[in-house]
Amino acid sequence: MKFFQLLTGIACLIIVALVCLIMGNIIYFGWSNISIDFLTKAPEMGMTKGGIFPAIFGTVALVILMTIIVIPLGVFTAVYLHEYAPKNSKLLYIVRLALQNLAGVPSIVFGLFGLGFFVQFIGRGIDTVIFGNNLVFGQPAIIWAALTMAVLTLPTVVVATEESLRAVPDSYREVAYSLGATKLQMIFKVVLPNSVSGILTGGVLAISRGAGEVAPIMFTGAAYFLPYLPKKLNDQFMELGYHIYVMATQSPDVEATKPILYSTVLVLLVLTFALNFTAILIRAQIRARARR
Repeated sequence: MKFFQLLTGIACLIIVALVCLIMGNIIYFGWSNISIDFLTKAPEMGMTKGGIFPAIFGTVALVILMTIIVIPLGVFTAVYLHEYAPKNSKLLYIVRLALQNLAGVPSIVFGLFGLGFFVQFIGRGIDTVIFGNNLVFGQPAIIWAALTMAVLTLPTVVVATEESLRAVPDSYREVAYSLGATKLQMIFKVVLPNSVSGILTGGVLAISRGAGEVAPIMFTGAAYFLPYLPKKLNDQFMELGYHIYVMATQSPDVEATKPILYSTVLVLLVLTFALNFTAILIRAQIRARARR
């Protein structure tokens, strides 16, 4: 038993040491290039000068849009599975199986799915019906990237929400029914308020994954460089993860872009931590309010 604990401790120390090594390397090489200009200007001279503001703006916009889409969709799916779907029904089994399979699909496949379903099928369909075959929605755009990311993170939100619904004691439901509440009133007045913490946990996990994924947005909305910020749902956008990928693999002068590359990675990490911290702070406030 002590030998197993020793191995576990050594494994934890190795993981912590590797994380510290990676973070230290990124901070050491990336900090020197961080400045107000770097954070507020657009890239210049083939990504070797200027800043990364369009990529920061696009990343935040994408994550917010994805969260707005995936949280209601995931919550309603979890509520249906736990509160309405008949136990041991075939539909329940199929939906759970689909969610488990979605969680295991490589992210690049989601990108191809988004291109085929959202851009080519839905986008082109909207253009055909509404815009007379003019190319408006039938092209990569931030809305299609956000929808693709929402599908990618949907299993995370559904599983976390369903776990929190399961944690609400049945006695709460019985008391609500005994007071004359309908099932819908019981869910909105009793079950969901007591599950907010778990729902926000799913949101935090979705944000963590959504802010760092690159493959799903490569085909559905991210652009190499844009001289403008996305203002409409059908605009393309720059994103930090894709920006890093482009600079690391497509730059004509890798040595010249290396300082910007390190700084961009540092900004992406800080931005991801900031988004997570904001969600965790909101969750903590809601928990504290619920305990009063």
